[in-house]
Amino acid sequence: MQAGVAAVLAALALALHLVWVVPRTRRWRGGWVVLAQGLLAYSGVLAFGTSVGLLGVVAGSALLAGGAPIAMPVVVSAAAIEALRGGATADVTITCLLTGLVVYGLVRLADRVDDAAAARLPLTMAAAARERLRIAAELNRGLGDGLAVILRGGRRALRHPEEIGEVLDVARTSLNNARAAAVDLRSMSLAPEASAARALLDAAGVEVEVRTGHSEPLGPAGALLATVLREAVTDVVRVDSAKSCLIETSEDAGVVRLRVVNDGVRTAVQGEEGLARAAERVRQAGGTFTTGLGDDGRFLVEATADAGERAVGLPGQAAYRLSVTLLAAVLAGFSVKGLLLIPWGPLWPLALGGFVLASVLQLLWASKGWPKGWWLLLAVLSFAPVPLFGKAWLGLAGFLAGTLLVALPRRAAVPLVAATMAGVGAGAHLLGLGPAALVNYVISTLVTGLVVYGLVMLARLVRDLRAAGEELARAAAVQERLRAARDLHDLLGHSLAAILLKCELARRLAAVDAGRARAEIADVAAMAEQAAADLRAATGGEAELSLDGELRSAQSVLTAAGVDVETDARHTALDGPVSAVLSTVLREAVTNVLRHSAATRCVIVTEQDGDTVRLRVENDGRDPRAPRTAPGAGIGNLTTRLAALGGTLTASPSENHYRLEARIPR
Repeated sequence: MQAGVAAVLAALALALHLVWVVPRTRRWRGGWVVLAQGLLAYSGVLAFGTSVGLLGVVAGSALLAGGAPIAMPVVVSAAAIEALRGGATADVTITCLLTGLVVYGLVRLADRVDDAAAARLPLTMAAAARERLRIAAELNRGLGDGLAVILRGGRRALRHPEEIGEVLDVARTSLNNARAAAVDLRSMSLAPEASAARALLDAAGVEVEVRTGHSEPLGPAGALLATVLREAVTDVVRVDSAKSCLIETSEDAGVVRLRVVNDGVRTAVQGEEGLARAAERVRQAGGTFTTGLGDDGRFLVEATADAGERAVGLPGQAAYRLSVTLLAAVLAGFSVKGLLLIPWGPLWPLALGGFVLASVLQLLWASKGWPKGWWLLLAVLSFAPVPLFGKAWLGLAGFLAGTLLVALPRRAAVPLVAATMAGVGAGAHLLGLGPAALVNYVISTLVTGLVVYGLVMLARLVRDLRAAGEELARAAAVQERLRAARDLHDLLGHSLAAILLKCELARRLAAVDAGRARAEIADVAAMAEQAAADLRAATGGEAELSLDGELRSAQSVLTAAGVDVETDARHTALDGPVSAVLSTVLREAVTNVLRHSAATRCVIVTEQDGDTVRLRVENDGRDPRAPRTAPGAGIGNLTTRLAALGGTLTASPSENHYRLEARIPR
């Protein structure tokens, strides 16, 4: 009867400990748990003869509730009770201390796991917000001030058209700054350049395959390899005989590798033309650059660059320190308990050296890791000295069990742990220990193994979660940079290019037709206000774009440039995101007509086919004899924007015409 009551009291005391373990019960944690556990544990120990080791759980709760000042009296009382019973006071004291520390450590590590998992989303959002604010401050200092000057100068030039030249200079500088800022923001990632390369090769009729084997963000390595990719793809298009091209990236041991393979080059010398500048930049940065024809006759461009400080610096070091400290305490306590069982004599120093060696091996493994298969050394160390030191050495096998659980796959670890427990049982039997002692040593082996496993794996989990959170935060910052770069290029770049065109036209008209010059300057003021809105969008605001408004703007800008424009709008009302993306496509198309062609006529058509809206922009300014230029960011940006809404983009050069077509579901 007494044994049954003692078991119930112990079970209830242990069950109350779930309040510290289960995350949903956090709000109930407090001193009452220690009081309740203490009442149950002391009742069992004093009234029914339960093992004094149960008080170690109460000491652990006391550490969680208030720290050492509350826990130490529990440990002292356990030693006093054991002394009254005539037992081994030192052994009980060590056991209670270790139990309390392990209970405390496992709960705290579990809490860190929950905290690290919960912090990932806020950390990511905060990183994106910080990057957005940083970009906004940087752009507003330069481009924002420039737009303010353009707006003030445009209003002043309405009264004095001849002063528009000052605005023209500021507009030119602002446009250059916007393009440079977009390039800088894009330079941390290789992905946009790969998208632009794919679009350019598709437009040239080259079958392209992209295999991505690196992880973003890259930083300086991304900018360096993006230059190589741009030059290599430009050469593929320039030669104009390739049927297929492979773009492949990989990463190994902190080195990022880019390979571009095409079948359009007949000699190595021909393929190397135009790549000298890229090769020099890569080699100056400490990377490698090779070219040549492979056995299959295809031309290869391969470049490598150091990824730099890509790792997050193992931000979970606090968890590791706690884990290793607790493991060191457990090892030290076990060693002391073992040494207490060995009489003073010639074997005692030898046992001390063996315990120290085993403890050092365990701590080195937990903190730094060991080569595969090293646990065999610990297995020998756990069992070979048993005939010499007897039962004092049997407990060391528990640390071997923990090592096996952590270091090996479960299918291999579980049988080996079972074999370790069986080995401990066999050793206890050979040493002549009774059934109770044999069962105690076997169970202690499993418990110690689980404690070691819990300490190490929880610490690793905290580290991995925090590292994942840091990587997510860095990726969010990079995505914010890429978004800002797209908006700078697609939105603000167009507005500033249109302002520049209008300013040049107004300057020419100022001396011959002041009325028309003022009309163009009024457009400059309106476009400057639109550019300010575009800048707000680039720094995190929402782009306020409508397709109907952009159609009117496109007609005005192209007409001012002397291009005959034909528009045919056959779309119905569009929702905000679809209208904004198609407006961006139209802006980029118009910018390309102004910058990259000698068009005299441009056709802009919008139409609907069921649930799909199509925008087509076609001009007659493409010169088939002109050399191909390097892929810009625009096509890649537009492809990304459309893909986000399930749309597609095609660029189709034919004879002296160029057609850009976007399709997007409503």
